[in-house]
Amino acid sequence: MRRVSQVVVRKRLITVFFVGMIIFTIIIGRLGYVQFVLSDFLISKAEESWSRDITFEPERGRILDTNGEVLVGNQSAPTVMVVPRQVKDPEMTAKNLSQILQMSVEKAYTHVTKQISIEKIHPEGRKISEAQAEAIQSLGMPGVYIAEDSERYYPHGSFLSHVLGFSGIDNQGLLGLEAYYDDQLKGEKGALSFFSDAKGKRMPDMADIYKPPVDGKDLQLTIEYEVQSIIERELNIAQAKYNPDGAVALAVDPDTGRVVGMASRPNYHPAHYQKVDPKVYNRNLPVWSTYEPGSTFKIITLAAALEEKLVDLEEEHFHDSGSVKVDGATLHCWKRGGHGDQTFMEVVQNSCNPGFVQLGQRLGTERLFNYIDKFGFGEKTGIDLEGEGKGILFNPKNVGPVEQATTAFGQGVSVTPIQQVMAVAAAVNGGYYYEPYIQEAWLDPIDGKVIEKNEPLLKRRVISAATSKQIRESLEHVVAKGTGRGAYVEGYRVGGKTGTAQKVGPDGRYMENNHIVSFIGFAPADDPELVVYLAIDNPKNTVQFGGVVAAPIVGNIMGDSLRALDVEPRKNGLEKEYTWPEEPLVAVPDMTGFEEEDFIEMLSYLKIEVSGTGNKVITQAPEAGVKVPPGSKVRVYMGD
Repeated sequence: MRRVSQVVVRKRLITVFFVGMIIFTIIIGRLGYVQFVLSDFLISKAEESWSRDITFEPERGRILDTNGEVLVGNQSAPTVMVVPRQVKDPEMTAKNLSQILQMSVEKAYTHVTKQISIEKIHPEGRKISEAQAEAIQSLGMPGVYIAEDSERYYPHGSFLSHVLGFSGIDNQGLLGLEAYYDDQLKGEKGALSFFSDAKGKRMPDMADIYKPPVDGKDLQLTIEYEVQSIIERELNIAQAKYNPDGAVALAVDPDTGRVVGMASRPNYHPAHYQKVDPKVYNRNLPVWSTYEPGSTFKIITLAAALEEKLVDLEEEHFHDSGSVKVDGATLHCWKRGGHGDQTFMEVVQNSCNPGFVQLGQRLGTERLFNYIDKFGFGEKTGIDLEGEGKGILFNPKNVGPVEQATTAFGQGVSVTPIQQVMAVAAAVNGGYYYEPYIQEAWLDPIDGKVIEKNEPLLKRRVISAATSKQIRESLEHVVAKGTGRGAYVEGYRVGGKTGTAQKVGPDGRYMENNHIVSFIGFAPADDPELVVYLAIDNPKNTVQFGGVVAAPIVGNIMGDSLRALDVEPRKNGLEKEYTWPEEPLVAVPDMTGFEEEDFIEMLSYLKIEVSGTGNKVITQAPEAGVKVPPGSKVRVYMGD
């Protein structure tokens, strides 16, 4: 019995030994794992518990025009931060902060005594002025820090406001391009990390860690500053002259889809968006608004009929009696009594509704709506802006003879301005439909070098080059001899089309004397470099016709923009046909070498302003050959 018990004891000892060895090995292994594998992780966790971060906001990327003009920049706007446990005299600190930040002492005291690691004084301490920041720093108050921050700066005020949008107090994009490209513009936050114990006292043995912020990338747009300035000017004039319910203007490069100008009225200042009705800044009308296009839509019907070889503009005639009956409905021409006998070129030139009804009937529902689809109506264009609309079209399955007829001249359908512009761009650029875009490139915020460049996106071919040429020629007739004469620009070949569309009221009926008048133009007509669309909603105290109101404004935009873009004048286009009370322009003669008594007697139809001393004219402005209205001033400089 005794031997048996010794064996049992020995086995138990061995078992205990091995169990102990296993436990010891596990402990040693765990200690080694913690020491060699988890050490960095545990140290970082400890430092996190000790560290206090003062954040540094990155600067949002600037927004520039295509030539580098700053449209949205940044200006310093520091933020006040408090580490309550480091504040030695809360009462005095609160009193000083309340005086500088213009807040109550009680509220300041609440901030500096709050049981929190770091307190950001909001909103009084956010985006403060440099003078306020310097005043706080000069007092050297323990526990009070100034964190670098910035706010958006708009050097041109309300310029391009609906496109640019705005950002919030935390530098987050809220609307427009600021929201659409927020991820690239906002950058990455930085921080100054210092270490403190549980009581908030700084740990002297541990150095502060600074992680600099990474600024957002600069956004370069396709916008041409000079063209945009011209558009803004003309919309301001139109707003003052006609007091409209709204206005829209849009300019694109037809060969790429680049948007070079875009504006609408009413507008707002992005830095003060809180002071205006949200309806003003929430609606970027050139891409958001939908309405009946009126006669500008006839360009699509014309393109389809020409592409299908269903009409000869020069040889075929059409008689317009002033109305046409379709399936029992009477559809009227805008001209009471009609245009009488005319070629189809004159049908286009005169914007004759019954003539376009016939073109629509020749096409038939299926072909007409097939071209409407190809030209991009009924779907978003894909422009890189928020809130784009799709418009409203008839379902071809539900289209009867009347709906087909009204669609042919732009009534009963609803489209957006950007859809119209891109469709017309395709009609006149050789037949190529491009996706419009406004972001041209991303730039490095430090050296300005291009990081990423956007390229034009060709979506499809819609008509042939031959058809496109015919459209350009016929629409040049509209401006030189038809309803669009107000858009004629001396020295340039301009084509275009007027539009006058009735608005639908809340009761679903067309409103009386309340129209959207529009004009879409392009130039030079032989090789377009610019397409401009303008719509004025319910202009007051005027005849509400696109040719009367919108065409002259587009003429001003087109003429000044072409000169700003250094587009060479064209002198081989159609001459304008003038109607009463218009007066034909007169060419300025070459007066070089003339003596004063000779040219003053000769130029009774111009006003002469003479400067310099001498017997003969040595230079003049405008130069010889330029056409000006009768009575215009011509400056001459006399010399020997």
